[in-house]
Amino acid sequence: MDKKSIIGIAVVAVLFLGFAYINSKQQKEYLEQKEAYEAYQDSVARATRPAVPAADSTAIGEAQPAMSAEEAAAAVRERQVETLGESLTTAREAEAEEFTVENDVMSVRFSTRGGQITGVTLKDYTKYGPRGKRDQLIELMDPATARFGLSFYVKNGLRNIPVNTLDYVFTAEPETTTADGAKCIAMRLPIAAESYLEYRYTIYNTESPERDYLVNFDVRLVNMAREMANQTQIQIDWANTTYQNEKGFQNENMYTTLAYRFPGETSIEELGMSDGAKSKNISTQVSWVAFKQQFFSAVFIAPENVSYANLAFDTAAPESSLLKTFSAQMGVPYTAQTEGYDFAFYFGPNKYSILKKVDDPKGAEIHLERLVPLGWGIFGWVNRWCVIPVFDFLRNYIASFGIIILILVLLVKLVISPLTYKSYVSMAKMRLIKPQVDELNKKYPKREDAAKKQQATMELYKKAGINPMGGCIPMLIQMPILIAMFRFFPASIELREQPFLWADDLSSFDSVLNLPFSIPFYGDHVSLFALLMAVSLFGYSYFSYQQTASSQPQMAGMKFMMVYMMPIMMLFWFNSYSSGLCYYYLLSNLFTIGQTLVIRRMVDDQKIHAIMQANAAKKSKGKKSKFQQRYEELMRQQEAQQRSKKK
Repeated sequence: MDKKSIIGIAVVAVLFLGFAYINSKQQKEYLEQKEAYEAYQDSVARATRPAVPAADSTAIGEAQPAMSAEEAAAAVRERQVETLGESLTTAREAEAEEFTVENDVMSVRFSTRGGQITGVTLKDYTKYGPRGKRDQLIELMDPATARFGLSFYVKNGLRNIPVNTLDYVFTAEPETTTADGAKCIAMRLPIAAESYLEYRYTIYNTESPERDYLVNFDVRLVNMAREMANQTQIQIDWANTTYQNEKGFQNENMYTTLAYRFPGETSIEELGMSDGAKSKNISTQVSWVAFKQQFFSAVFIAPENVSYANLAFDTAAPESSLLKTFSAQMGVPYTAQTEGYDFAFYFGPNKYSILKKVDDPKGAEIHLERLVPLGWGIFGWVNRWCVIPVFDFLRNYIASFGIIILILVLLVKLVISPLTYKSYVSMAKMRLIKPQVDELNKKYPKREDAAKKQQATMELYKKAGINPMGGCIPMLIQMPILIAMFRFFPASIELREQPFLWADDLSSFDSVLNLPFSIPFYGDHVSLFALLMAVSLFGYSYFSYQQTASSQPQMAGMKFMMVYMMPIMMLFWFNSYSSGLCYYYLLSNLFTIGQTLVIRRMVDDQKIHAIMQANAAKKSKGKKSKFQQRYEELMRQQEAQQRSKKK
C-alpha cells in the first residue's frame, strides 16, 4: 500500500469518527431535551390528578402516609420551576383575561392567553343569519379555534426547553393612546428576571380604511439573547375557522381559499378551490399569507419575509355555519442579534380601492389588491383599467347599482357600435352574394376541386370587398369584456347588500321560488335574473342564427348548439351566480338585438349591392397584388399534387 492510500484511509477514518462523535452528542442533547419536556408534561399531568386519600394504617402496616393535595401540587410546581423557571411557571398558572379594542370600522378581541387576537368584528358589513336575513355583523374568525403562537427554545442549564406562547398567560399593560389617536396594547410574557417577550398591537382610527383595517403587530425580544437556546428559526403557528357569510355555500366556498405572495412579485399564488382538504409546503420566502374568503380576508404581513410556510385548509360541511379551517406554520429567521419583528395584520373587506393602498409597516407596496380575483391577462387589464374606474366614477353620482350596470352596458355597446355596424354590413354582403357562391358550389362539386372552389370564393369575396371574418370581429372584441364581467361581478364587494328590483343582493343569486328538492347542477331555487338571461340569450342566438345561416350554409349544422343548448347550459350554470352578473348579460343581449334591428333599418341592401358591383368593377381592372399572385400559385401547386396522387 502506497503512502497516498494510507493518508487517504486515515483522513476518511478521522472524518468518520468525528461525524459519529458529533452525531452522538447531538442525539444525546436531543434526548435530554425530550426527557426534560416529557418529565415536565408528566409533572403537569400529575398535578391535575386528585390526591389519593391516605389508606387505613391497619391495612398498610408501617407504610408512609400519602402526600396531601397541597403537598402534591407544591411538588409539581417545584419540578415545573426547575424545568421552566419561576417566571414561565407563574405565567402558565395565571388566569387568562379577555378585552376588546375598537375603532370606527372594527372591534378586535384580545386574550392574554398567548397574547393573541381571538376575534374581529367588522362594523360596516352584515352576514346572512339562520333566518336568511342580514341581521348579524361579520365575524372574521371563530374565537374557539383562533390560534396565533410563537414557538422557540430557551436554555435551562445544559438543556433546551421548548416554549409555545399559547401555553402561557401574558401580562397586559394599561392601554395607551398616541397623539394621533392610535390605541396601543402591550402584553408581556416574562421568561426570566429582566427578560421578556413583548407583543405591541397598534390600532388606528384615521377615517382612512386602508389604515384602519390594519393592526400593527410588533414583537420585541427584550434581553432575550442570554435566555434563548441556539436556534436559527422561530416558528409561527396561525390558524382559525371562518364562518359562512353569504347566501350560497358552494358559490362562497369557490372563492374561499388560502393565498400568499412571493417577495418582489406583483401576482399572488393560491391553494385553489376545493370542497375538501388541501395543503402545500413552501420552502422559499413569502411576504404575506391570507386566509381569504369571498369578500373578506385576514392577512398576516411580514415585511422582512418568512423563511418557509406550511399552508393548509379543510372545508366544513355545507349545512354547518362554518366554511373553512385555515392553518399556517411559518418560520422567521433568528440570531442572537435579533431584537424583534415588525409584523402586521389586515382584517377587512376584499375591496380593490382599499387593498390597493395597503402598504407594509415600512411603506412598501405589497399588492394585496390581487386578493380580488379580476382575472388573468387581458381580462384583468379590462377590469383594472376600464371597468373599475368607470364603476367607481358612476358610484359618486348614482346610488342605484342597477342603474350603474345599465349605464355600463350602454357604454360598452356604444364603444363597439362601429364594429357592430361593420359586422352587419359584412353579413349583408355575404347574404347578397350567396347566389354566386351557390353557383361556385355547383361548378366545383368534386372534392378534388376544393382548392379551386376556395380560390374562386376568395376571389369573389375580394372583388365584393368582403372580409370573411368581419362578422366575428365584434364578438372577438366583446369576449374579453364579457369574461372580465364574469370575474368582476362575483368578486365585487360593492354589489354586496345592494338591492335592485326583486333581488335583495346583487352579489348573490336572486330567488323568486325555493324548490322543495335540489336539481343536479341547478340547485334548489329559481333565479329570475338567470331565467330571463337564458331567454334573452335564446332570442339573441336565434336572431343571430337567422342572420348568418342564410349567408353561411355551414352554420346550419350548429343550430342546436347555438340556439338551444347554449341557453340551457347558461341557465344551469348561472342559477347560483351573482344576480348582478345575470342582469348585465340580460341587458347586453337585449341591447345587442335592439342595436342590430336599428342597423338593419339604417342599411339599404340595394345600396350595398351597388357598392359591391362598383368595387368588383374596379378590382377587375386593376392588377393582382403580389399576395394574391402567391395565393393563386399555392392553389395551383395543391391541385397539381392532388392530381399526381390520383395517378
